[in-house]
Amino acid sequence: MEFLQITSPEDYRVQEIFNSYCSTFPEDERRDWNKFKNLFSNSNVKIISVLHESKTVGYLILWELSNYVFVEHFEVFEEFRSQKFGSHITGYLFENYPRIILEIEPEHLGEDAKRRYSFYQRNGFKLLDEMYVQPSYGEGKKPLDLWLLSNYTPENLKEVKDEIYDIVYH
Repeated sequence: MEFLQITSPEDYRVQEIFNSYCSTFPEDERRDWNKFKNLFSNSNVKIISVLHESKTVGYLILWELSNYVFVEHFEVFEEFRSQKFGSHITGYLFENYPRIILEIEPEHLGEDAKRRYSFYQRNGFKLLDEMYVQPSYGEGKKPLDLWLLSNYTPENLKEVKDEIYDIVYH
């Protein structure tokens, strides 16, 4: 697998990633096109295209914060799911980032949420906070009750959440 950082919204992969992002993540869980494009000019953000045999199979949107990386979005494109790519991608994350935090829907919200939670548990993540609220992505979008997962135990969870709120969702 190859992991290529995309540095410009003009990159030909960006439209494919954004289209999948919009069809996979509900409106309240994502940015609009202009806010998505602005990610490329933020020095904290890395947008990584994941390739297998020269095909884009998914992507990561990462925020390099004070002493951990926050995975804002992680997707394997639908036609490539159930082929172990997700586990390879989490392996890449663990090799490159010793401290990782991400948010997911609570498992009680349905079979997909339950399956995702199980996937992250199998791949080394533990539940960090069941009372986490993802702030709104903007006008007309609702805040969401999500879970925070991580591969380590932060010393001060409140500081971690405040940093995510201040930098990722400002």
